[in-house]
Amino acid sequence: MPARRAAPLGEALAGLLLTAPAAIAYALMLLLPTLAAVALAFTDYELGMPGFAWIGLDNFSELLADRGFAVSLRNTVIYVGIVTPLSIALGLGAALLIEAGIRGRALFRAVFFLPVVSLTVAMAAAWQYLLHPTIGPLNAALRRLGIAEPPFWLSSSDWVLASLAAIGVWENLGYTMVLFLAGLTAIPRELYAAAEMDGARRASDRFRLVTWPLLGPTTLFVVTITLIRSVRVFDTVAVLTQGGPNRASELLLYTMYREGFTYLRLGYSAAITLVFLVIVLALVWLQTKALDRKIHYG
Repeated sequence: MPARRAAPLGEALAGLLLTAPAAIAYALMLLLPTLAAVALAFTDYELGMPGFAWIGLDNFSELLADRGFAVSLRNTVIYVGIVTPLSIALGLGAALLIEAGIRGRALFRAVFFLPVVSLTVAMAAAWQYLLHPTIGPLNAALRRLGIAEPPFWLSSSDWVLASLAAIGVWENLGYTMVLFLAGLTAIPRELYAAAEMDGARRASDRFRLVTWPLLGPTTLFVVTITLIRSVRVFDTVAVLTQGGPNRASELLLYTMYREGFTYLRLGYSAAITLVFLVIVLALVWLQTKALDRKIHYG
C-alpha cells in the first residue's frame, strides 16, 4: 500500500515541477502586471514621483468629463466598425476563391498572408509613402485619372480615420483568410455532393446550406480575434499620424500611451487601460452570446 500511494504522489510532484516554469512566467508577465495596472487606476501616481495617493474613483470621474477620451472612444468605435466586418467578409471571400481551385493558389496565399508576417512599423512606413499627398503613387494615379486635387489621406481630418481603417483591413485580411481556409478544409466534400443531389445546383445554394452553417465555429473564432486585433491597434497610429490631425485619428491605445508616457500620468493611463479591458471583454461576451446560439458544432 505505501508503494502504491507513493507513485501518485511522485507523479503529482513531477507534474507540479513541470508546470512551475509556465505558472511562474504567467504570474510574472501577465497576472502581476494586470493587478498592478488595476491598482494604479485608483491612484494619482505620476512617473518619476516618489510616492502616490489613493484617490478612489477620481480618475474615472475625470474620464467621463474628458473630451479627449470621448473623441478617442468614438474614433475607436468607428475604426472597429469599419475594420472588423470588412476584414471578415473579404477574408472569407479570398478563402472561398482560393479553395475553389483557381490557378496560383500558393501565390495568392503568400500575397494575402504577407502583412501578417511583416513588421508593422516597416509596412506603416511603406503606407506613408504610398499615401503621400505629393509623391505618393496613389495620388499620382488619381491625378492621371483626372482628379486634380486628390485627398490628403493622412493629414486630413476627413480622410485620416478611413485611411487607417483601410490599412487595418489590409493587415487583417490574410489572417482571417488563413483561418477561414482551415475551416473550409475541414468540411467533408461528400456534403457538397449530397447537397447537389438534393437540388442545390448553384454555388450560392451550397454555400448557404453547407458551407456557412459548418463554418460557424470558425466564424465565431474569427470574429473574436478580429475584434480584439481591431480594438488594440496602436503601431500604425503611432508611426503614421500620432493621433492627428486634431485628434481625428487618436484611438484608445494611443490615448493610454500618450497619457502614461508623454504626460507621465500612469494612474490616469491605468484607468483608461481598465476601461479598455472592460470594453473588450464586454464586446467579446456579447458577440459570443449572440453567435453561439446560431452555431452548429459537428
